Amino acid sequence: MKQIAATLGLDDCRIAAVTGPAAHAEQYQQWIDAGEHGEMDWMAKNPNRRKDPREVLPSIRSVITVALNYYQAEPPPLSPTLPSPAGSGPVPSAPGLSPLRGRIARYAWGDDYHEVLDGKLRDLCEWLEDQGGAQRLYADTGPVLERDWASASGLGWNGKSTIQIHPRMGCYFFLGEILTTLAIAPDKPLADHCGKCMRCINACPTGAITSPRHVDARRCVSYLTIESKSAIPLEFRRAIGDRLYGCDDCLAACPWNRFAQDSREAAFATRPFVAQWSPRDFLTLTDDTFRNLFRHSPIRRIKRPAFLRNVCTVLGNTGIAADLPALRMAAADPHPLIAEHAVWAVTEITAREADAGKAENPQHPQMPPHAGTGRF
Repeated sequence: MKQIAATLGLDDCRIAAVTGPAAHAEQYQQWIDAGEHGEMDWMAKNPNRRKDPREVLPSIRSVITVALNYYQAEPPPLSPTLPSPAGSGPVPSAPGLSPLRGRIARYAWGDDYHEVLDGKLRDLCEWLEDQGGAQRLYADTGPVLERDWASASGLGWNGKSTIQIHPRMGCYFFLGEILTTLAIAPDKPLADHCGKCMRCINACPTGAITSPRHVDARRCVSYLTIESKSAIPLEFRRAIGDRLYGCDDCLAACPWNRFAQDSREAAFATRPFVAQWSPRDFLTLTDDTFRNLFRHSPIRRIKRPAFLRNVCTVLGNTGIAADLPALRMAAADPHPLIAEHAVWAVTEITAREADAGKAENPQHPQMPPHAGTGRF
């Protein structure tokens, strides 16, 4: 089975025996009860199924966990030409364009991992069916505490940021699971190798990692820019910085990433909008061009209003005077989520430009009435 998984392009495959609920089932319930999942109502739906896979597949004997590396090296510096939103080829960058390229979480640089991983899991399930098993598969698509089962199977360990860490891949990989009725010899769990390291906790820009292995999603930049469909709270907008979609800060801080290698999966290759678009360019997107640009990308699922909300927030933090006309047009967008964040961005840039002007041209202090009388 592991050889077949490797042939399918999966980077690791491990097995855990199922004898009861997931290891952190009760902590998960406490997290839900405290409301720290925010607007992610799906995480509180059918909690018993999520905590115990026997509620999903009563005759389950094993959980097969797989890892798929998605790491890609940093893209080159921002290009002087940008693809047009309509996809009609490169066009000259707009005058006064800031050289900043807004940051997108590395997992979203290529194709949607749900589609890629789901296909590999289905192929593996076909072999398991031939062995007489009944299966349920999940590619981040169903009620399973996947990191608990990954840890139980020896596929890495859960880091202090709650991100799974693999000794060969670091943090940049996707998890997938197959619940099966087949009794397969389990793998041994790995020891926790985080030690006294606190880099991920210290790196979080909003203090969302409130204690080791405990995240308040309501403070997390990834939650605020992806999962939440509401306005970004004012207290967190400046902390968003230049992050257009998601946040990799706690992952990037992990020293285990020194072992990370570029993914072998061609579908995760960096798309042009990651390497060649500046935040202001995204403001030109209509609903149709948004869907076209992000076809097969995980970004598509948050839809245009939430994404342009993020764009306006980034421009509010990093934009320049040349961005103001586009933002003023966005402030007239019929969707209130876009309009409100565009107005905020205009206010932020205007204030920043005014402060910069004062710094460059300081006013001379008024001379006292007796200036020039020889008394000084």
